[in-house]
Amino acid sequence: MAHLLMIESWVGAMSSLLPRAIHESGHRFTFLTRDLQHYLRSAPAHPHPLLAAENVLTAETNDVPALLSYVDRLHGVLAFDGVISSCDYYLSTVAAVAAHLGLPGADPKAVERAYRKDLTRTTTSAAGVPGPRFALAQDWAATAKAAAELGYPLVVKPVDLCAGMHVREVRDEAALREAYQALEAFPVNARGQERVPTVLLEELLVGPEVSVETVTAAGTTYVIGVTDKSIAGRPWFVESGHMFPAALGDADRDAAVDTAVSAIEALGLDHAVAHTEIKLTADGPRLIEVNPRPAGNQITELVRRVTGVNLPSVFADLAVGRQPDLRPRETGVRSAAISFLLPPRAGVVAGIDGVEALAANPEVVDWAAKPAGHRAGEPTSNNSYLGHVMVTSPDADARTRAERVVGTLDVRYAEDVA
Repeated sequence: MAHLLMIESWVGAMSSLLPRAIHESGHRFTFLTRDLQHYLRSAPAHPHPLLAAENVLTAETNDVPALLSYVDRLHGVLAFDGVISSCDYYLSTVAAVAAHLGLPGADPKAVERAYRKDLTRTTTSAAGVPGPRFALAQDWAATAKAAAELGYPLVVKPVDLCAGMHVREVRDEAALREAYQALEAFPVNARGQERVPTVLLEELLVGPEVSVETVTAAGTTYVIGVTDKSIAGRPWFVESGHMFPAALGDADRDAAVDTAVSAIEALGLDHAVAHTEIKLTADGPRLIEVNPRPAGNQITELVRRVTGVNLPSVFADLAVGRQPDLRPRETGVRSAAISFLLPPRAGVVAGIDGVEALAANPEVVDWAAKPAGHRAGEPTSNNSYLGHVMVTSPDADARTRAERVVGTLDVRYAEDVA
């Protein structure tokens, strides 16, 4: 039984899926965080799945030199076999800790190149991986100049946030200024880390978006499958649903896979599970980003229900140096999909009509909904969801089924009731 050190975690689905996968893989874990209340405030279940850890410890995880010293002492007592995190903001830290302790793990520099969108762009562009035309800027004058040279419409992105936060389409300089000021007003992320002030500008790509789910071990990248994605909330890029496997022809699937594998190789990413997003444009595939960890938004559950491959378990096995089992198994499921309930607007939720029927719906294998009293924000990122519905199908129509079910849900607001 291997012992994993988990440094921080996401607070969403992966805060349940990863602990479960660690235990199902026969491992145990110690959880290390700078702020336990951050997790308890948003517990997906009671008791919180992260509290299933053998040890729950508190230390400053944002000070890497101090953390290395602290973990050195912990390792002498608790004897870790690997280091892991599901949270993007700590992936580089985990790689650095693993390297420091001489434990299995990806190259810290490769992880940073993958996590930081500016480094991904410069590295993959230099390697010839197809992507959008882009520019990087540090201040308003440089941002406005670069945008004028790229041409509108374009996409504005922070280089070190996630879940689609502050990613938006802009069609003129006024909208660009608004986007720039919003980023400037957000200098510290939700985990108390100072943000990189670089702004990434990209040409607006048109076409369906997919993600390629991969595992790279000993220099070889294994493709688990391709997931499709639906986007809502323009000018924002909110993921409103996913289906696995994506309904693609062989040519489009091969193009997406080849682009993802080329990007992973260009970044030097090894010993990793990756979730690589690709836009399928009329001019061919274009790289959006590479995430050096299992996919969020319960995509890993869609993959598991179709193929039997549990990517969080694979992630844990890689972290302790175990060769993962990637053989697909017959599950009787041909497609699986998740559809998210987005708030029509900001406000206090009085209730969600239709939720009571979900438990009795034989198509639905998993669902969640925010309770009455939840304060909904505007639907500007993947953090805005009010709930989800997951379905499986013996055919290739899971997306249609999931969207039909989530369409039966109706959000009521307290202001309307009053």
